[in-house]
Amino acid sequence: MSVRCQQSPVLAGSATLAALGALVLYLAEPSGYGKYSENLMPVAIRLPARAAWFLQELPSFAVPAGILAGQPSSLRGPPATVLLGLFCAHYFHRTFVYSLLTRGRPFPVVFLFRGFVFCMGNGLLQGYYLVYCAEYPAEWYTDIRFSLGIFLFILGMGINIHSDYILRQLRKPGEIIYRIPQGGLFTYVSGANFLGLLKGYFTWKPDQFSTVNLDHALCDLWFLYASVESIEFYLKMFDDYPKSRRALIPFIF
Repeated sequence: MSVRCQQSPVLAGSATLAALGALVLYLAEPSGYGKYSENLMPVAIRLPARAAWFLQELPSFAVPAGILAGQPSSLRGPPATVLLGLFCAHYFHRTFVYSLLTRGRPFPVVFLFRGFVFCMGNGLLQGYYLVYCAEYPAEWYTDIRFSLGIFLFILGMGINIHSDYILRQLRKPGEIIYRIPQGGLFTYVSGANFLGLLKGYFTWKPDQFSTVNLDHALCDLWFLYASVESIEFYLKMFDDYPKSRRALIPFIF
């Protein structure tokens, strides 16, 4: 039996996640990861960073990939397949590559749970929408929005991967000290890794032009706050931190 698109649950789920993202911005809570988790929850139960990142990111890959794999081949045609494939590729890297390479601090299970819930809901919404609801004209492949969106998404993903590599090289295995990142886009911005994520997310949206992406867009703004915190953190810790290095916000759009 074929599944028809149900717009009401999609819109309700998108609005819920978007509201949660807006609530985080309104409350201005700092990140629960890394250096901030010790102050927020000093006695919380924690998992090693690699296990926690894997469990947190897994639903964003497994859920949409499972939806796509379970469909008849007639529903796996372009361009929705390309867009969902990009989404899955990003979270495949976050789940199976980044999580195994990270050298971050252990972080609280409560923050893992929050991230897991968001990734589950977001993966379900993105997968369901692109498989059952998205409609594209036959000439979509020749539309400049499609080509530009794909290019910028891949560029943003490349920036994120390269910036994460630079950050990993700052620590030896087992270290928890902080050093000033150098090279790449860190020459110009404090949160080059966040810049890559946001550039990829926001430029992926023009390919879809759908309300289902409002949730992802607003929740991504959480990273904006984290990036502003990061430059303030380094300015306080290091006297020689480059004063010309800018925060992330001016480079988003």
